[in-house]
Amino acid sequence: MVVDDHPMWREGVARDLTEAGHVVVATSGEGRQAVRVAAAARPDVVVLDLQLPDVSGVEVVQGLRAVLPEVRVLMLSASGEPQSVLDAVKAGATGYLLKSAAPAEFLDAVRRTAAGEPVFTPGLAGLVLGEYRRLAAAPPAPHDDAPRLTERETEVLRLVAKGLSYKQIAERLGLSHRTVQNHVQNTLGKLQLHNRVELTRYAIERGLDG
Repeated sequence: MVVDDHPMWREGVARDLTEAGHVVVATSGEGRQAVRVAAAARPDVVVLDLQLPDVSGVEVVQGLRAVLPEVRVLMLSASGEPQSVLDAVKAGATGYLLKSAAPAEFLDAVRRTAAGEPVFTPGLAGLVLGEYRRLAAAPPAPHDDAPRLTERETEVLRLVAKGLSYKQIAERLGLSHRTVQNHVQNTLGKLQLHNRVELTRYAIERGLDG
């Protein structure tokens, strides 16, 4: 689903996605409408503009996650303002890409977002990890009752926390891309987390990014 208030941009993005083999189930130019439409259309991925005429993109992310907890949101914005990026991620966005990105970079970002990978314009990933480390600096609450992960799941989690992509993790551990995805999905299920961004924060809070 594509959400942007500029018709030419919205239609162009939808066309690029369709030509790349994706199915665009809906488009919208307003935030509140987008949440209503998404509840009916049930997209897997929402490509969402940060600046909308009625409500902010951050509020739309929150609304989307409320009606579709598993939805993955790729924010598109003309702004790389750090606070905008952090607000979007904290609201539940999976990734954040500047509108200046090349078409091939955008399509790759959509594919990776669909796979649950956090996708950020170069330079912004470090910003997000830095913020999570800052948040994690506070003493964590006791987690004696935390679910037990297998040795391999812990190993994969440690590499996720270091910011490695699934492909890089697969190469480092000598596993297939699908096996790495399965380990991440199993870990998400055990820890009752929704996406890789939340998983990264969980790992950093437990010092697994060292």
